[in-house]
Amino acid sequence: MLRFLYTLIFIIALPVVFYRLWIKDKKVPGYKIRWPERFGIYTETPQQRPVVWVHAVSVGEVVAATPIIRRLLDHGGVSVMVTTMTPTGSTRVTNTFGKQVLHVYAPYDLPWTVAAFLRRTRPILSIIMETELWPNMLHECARQQLPIILANARLSERSAKRYARFAKTTRALLECLSHVAVQNAEDGQRFLDLGLAANKLRVIGSVKFDITLSPEIRAAATALRQTYGADRPVVIAASTHEGEDEIVLDAFANLLRRQQTALLILVPRHPERFDTVYSLSSARFNTCRRSSGTCPEHTEVIVGDTMGEMILLYGCADVAFVGGSLIERGGHNIIEPACWGLPILCGPHTFNFADISKRLEQCGGMKTVHDAATLARQLDSWFERPEERLRVGAKALEFTEQNRGAVDRLMEVVDPYLPHPINNSPNC
Repeated sequence: MLRFLYTLIFIIALPVVFYRLWIKDKKVPGYKIRWPERFGIYTETPQQRPVVWVHAVSVGEVVAATPIIRRLLDHGGVSVMVTTMTPTGSTRVTNTFGKQVLHVYAPYDLPWTVAAFLRRTRPILSIIMETELWPNMLHECARQQLPIILANARLSERSAKRYARFAKTTRALLECLSHVAVQNAEDGQRFLDLGLAANKLRVIGSVKFDITLSPEIRAAATALRQTYGADRPVVIAASTHEGEDEIVLDAFANLLRRQQTALLILVPRHPERFDTVYSLSSARFNTCRRSSGTCPEHTEVIVGDTMGEMILLYGCADVAFVGGSLIERGGHNIIEPACWGLPILCGPHTFNFADISKRLEQCGGMKTVHDAATLARQLDSWFERPEERLRVGAKALEFTEQNRGAVDRLMEVVDPYLPHPINNSPNC
């Protein structure tokens, strides 16, 4: 009954959905193009081999899915189709894999659009990244007996409480899943409490730890850092949200009083905010855009207004602040800067990565700050004491190395659904 009501509301809201596409396209071009794909209408579909469908909503999920997709491509016996919901996610897929995978936009969660999508693409397995539980998608996949693996799944206490309000519907959704590969035991217990069968649960860790930094990306980061100034103190504030940029810029103003040659790389989370953040920074500092290519020597702030370069920009920095954490957004991926051996700062709101944040701080690779003053003090302390900064960064790197292997464990879950046994050696 709830699924019927949900579908009815979705249908009534379709004019609003189209209007939002139009509005979003003005800020981030790409939302209006290929719109038939959102209704299960595709001009191109994989033909030669059985199709494994990987669903990754946006950039963050695509980053998490990348080592999984590479392992599926190494398998050789399947074609890989990747769906996203956002143009930024689409761009990341295309830039990372080119023509190696088929990318299409995921259909809207309506029974007939999902049915059309499955009829057209005919996957043998669906791998859904993190916790995307769409009622009609799961129901239609289960009706067609398509195995579904929820991969790199996480479920915060807050989200679990929301799902628990609709206990019967949530249990029905979980029954559609073949396996849930969770990041930690606490998340796993929340899935069990909501009704997931114990034999469907596997604790694997986070696949984001299995990121590899290629020689090419290391060389590119070194070269870019040289253009910014090898001896300057460089801070990156990554994935910042509205309300955080002002705090970061206040902290940077304080830092400049002690570290007069410091450089801030400020990367907003959403591309529609690039211009706003550039204007905000330009009012106070000598600011340039990353998209401009080279920046003048007197530049104090570089606004990261390009897509797909976060991992590169981390490689140019000495310290990383990871956003979405000074405001109640739950934080963002802290593993990428840790892989570079950067000391990490976060605000107190890291519930999206609660387990990882807690363990990283306990091992000495991260510190929590609460406002502009504490952020500035910690930055200045690390630049005044480089040996301490390097020690914290080394702890962060050690933490990532100790937690690798989730992709291997996930492939053990995936393997029975593939045409023949998978090669389980990672492609580094």
